[in-house]
Amino acid sequence: MNRNNESPEDRRERMRQEEIKRNRASNIGDGFDRAQSGSLVDLVGSLGWKGTGILLVVIIVVFIIYALFFR
Repeated sequence: MNRNNESPEDRRERMRQEEIKRNRASNIGDGFDRAQSGSLVDLVGSLGWKGTGILLVVIIVVFIIYALFFR
């Protein structure tokens, strides 16, 4: 898509993605802070696919431990 023809929403999303690529380390903390008052999409977007995978694995492990030992 030509940058002259992109909508304001597309431009904001493109700029947000560029900022995430340039500044990965602080985005993890920002994602957790936004999760308190923001959306899950912001949290997952800031963590990336590796962080999201780790978060899912931790949630699943905690659920299994809870199901096995605290019934």
